[in-house]
Amino acid sequence: MSFLSITNAVKTFGTNTVVKGFDLAVEKGEFVSFLGPSGCGKTTVLRMIAGFERPTSGKITIDGRDVTDLAPNKRRIGMVFQAYALFPNMNVAGNIAFGLKIAGLGKAETEARVQEMLGLIGLSHLAERYPYEMSGGQQQRVALARALAPKPQVLLLDEPLSALDAKIRVSLREEIRDIQRRLGITTVFVTHDQEEAMSISDRIVVMNGGRADQIGTPSEIYNRPSTRFVAGFVGTLNVLRARLERQPQTVTVAGTSVQLAQPVRTADADGNLSLALRPEALSLRPSEGRDVAFDGLVKSVNFMGSVIRIRMDVGGEAISFDMFNSPDLVPPAVGARATAHAASRDMFELTA
Repeated sequence: MSFLSITNAVKTFGTNTVVKGFDLAVEKGEFVSFLGPSGCGKTTVLRMIAGFERPTSGKITIDGRDVTDLAPNKRRIGMVFQAYALFPNMNVAGNIAFGLKIAGLGKAETEARVQEMLGLIGLSHLAERYPYEMSGGQQQRVALARALAPKPQVLLLDEPLSALDAKIRVSLREEIRDIQRRLGITTVFVTHDQEEAMSISDRIVVMNGGRADQIGTPSEIYNRPSTRFVAGFVGTLNVLRARLERQPQTVTVAGTSVQLAQPVRTADADGNLSLALRPEALSLRPSEGRDVAFDGLVKSVNFMGSVIRIRMDVGGEAISFDMFNSPDLVPPAVGARATAHAASRDMFELTA
């Protein structure tokens, strides 16, 4: 049995159904991220797990116990919010101790647990400081320690890094993942940042319109998206028009004949279908296994730091591909002709 289970959860506000038949099974110690655009229902599902929202229908269990109708303080949930939500009149130690005092722990045990949490987040030297005296990253570490102090069964994080600058976000998300692994706590993380979700998750739930479009490992989500929405939302994608020429899997793309790795499933009555190809799957250099060549006109060259993204017009199709940046690298000039090479096995059919 899964440690955290959500079965056919539905949440309706008036006439608006924001979560529609949501199912998820999370194993003990797993780190699962909800990823999706604003309004897709990811925070609503998180709030149902926490008990802040009650499902209109469906069931939620934690460690085999039905918590669907339990109050938040009866669920053994730790929650970290986007806005820190620290008590401004309490110092760091006081904020971490708050939940322990509410739970009725003795003074000595509370102090010991506070010191343990301060050590865990590396802020023992700031125990007496108040929130206004700390940076955003430090405040979020305190919020994390406060959530973990009562030893919850499940840790919930609602976009906890979105208010921080880019460098702090990267370092803090790595800290959160490291702490989660050390404690072995089952964790659900909500984000709209795909890089964030891909870098720290055991599995990702890509949400769209109140449903889970796909649940899988970061590799599965990125390399084998199951729907057009997932393919377009996660990463950058070339979407190419294709026509089925010979059954079951020979197609023409931008004037080039391609033998796909899998039989075509979604061609319409005229043989039209859509194929997808990631920019990093293309290269200016031919190599073994790259059996498809797209010749076209370079329309733009964009420097993006570690990579250079080049956009070409190939028979009326816009195709982008990435080159790793190097001081000795000279990318093709805008207006020049170039040939991009790809492996047919890296092209996949887009479904509904």
